[in-house]
Amino acid sequence: MPVINRIAGLADEMKTWRRHIHMNPELGRECHETAGFVVERLKEFGITEISTGWATSGVVAVIEGQGEGPTIGLRADMDALPMDEITGLDYASKTPGKMHACGHDGHTAMLLGAAKYLSETRNFKGKVVLIFQPDEEGGGGGEAMVQEGFMDKYGVDEVYAIHNGPGLEAGLIGMVAGPIMAAVDSFYIDINGVGGHGAMPHTTVDPVVAAASIVQALQTIVSRNNDAQERLVVSVTQINTGTATNIIPDTARICGTVRTFDPHVRDMVEQRMGEIVAGQAASFGVTAVLDYDRGYPATVNDPAKTAFAAEVAREVVGDAMVTDETKPMMAAEDFSYMLEQRPGTYAFVGNGDGPMVHHPAYNFNDEIAPIGASFLARLVEKAAPLG
Repeated sequence: MPVINRIAGLADEMKTWRRHIHMNPELGRECHETAGFVVERLKEFGITEISTGWATSGVVAVIEGQGEGPTIGLRADMDALPMDEITGLDYASKTPGKMHACGHDGHTAMLLGAAKYLSETRNFKGKVVLIFQPDEEGGGGGEAMVQEGFMDKYGVDEVYAIHNGPGLEAGLIGMVAGPIMAAVDSFYIDINGVGGHGAMPHTTVDPVVAAASIVQALQTIVSRNNDAQERLVVSVTQINTGTATNIIPDTARICGTVRTFDPHVRDMVEQRMGEIVAGQAASFGVTAVLDYDRGYPATVNDPAKTAFAAEVAREVVGDAMVTDETKPMMAAEDFSYMLEQRPGTYAFVGNGDGPMVHHPAYNFNDEIAPIGASFLARLVEKAAPLG
């Protein structure tokens, strides 16, 4: 079946909801106004089992189906990014320094659309658990909600999420079995030497030269320690040191990011980085301390649930607009924590041409909202059909 007629009829409402959220962005776990807006809509839909305060401002709500069946989780993220918007739209962010530049406003609107339809029809067995999550953008709101026990409390059996995809044809739904988003780690290397006059380097222990050598040596982790068929990124993104052209500083700091898919590659990088930092420090006579901070794990789709989700997507948008061979991305996503606990799938819906996410000119495409909402609703109806 194509886009659900009732959901197509909700297009203007979803646009209104999305643009309201877009104008009022919130960061991290402090998504209280957004959560309040979501709760108001859910109550209007006749949903009565609503719980708030998850990961500070998250919302979890339950829609009861008809009879015994599975409990299916559907998740949307609510937080914005700390950046200024340059779109010039009449519904642009009203808050300087905050912007929905990743489409979480659209994700929330799509889940609200699916929720309104499912609460009206209840054409499924079991339950739907609606998960409106704060703090996806680096703060691990998904991890916090899992640790707080929402999956056990509501008996979630499987869980799904979608994210818009700029650059993908509008309405195309893409996914892949196995890893679809990378694990993300950060590293910080603090180097201590002995500073002095730039004209007399022999009286110093130069941390700048040591830092330069460490940066070069870190590149060998990808080129010489990693199997070429294993995906890996090691990027140095900051080198901070010095105050003047004629002063050799006492300290230097190197920062960067590591992206992996496989746990054994992740372990190898942390071990080799420690060995390289220690060896290079010894060779230059400085001391160096590595702080390796593990962030989100890889987002790994369950093969069976991904095959099922692709089948549902084909019913919504047709065979030509679905791919189950989406190329995994080296970006990260904290839906990974939910997929570690329950089988499920993370999919993309094409946003069409335009600026990428995290760009100040990005904007969610309201035309894809009925497609995303229909996909979410049909996941439920197809997983737990009546009769």
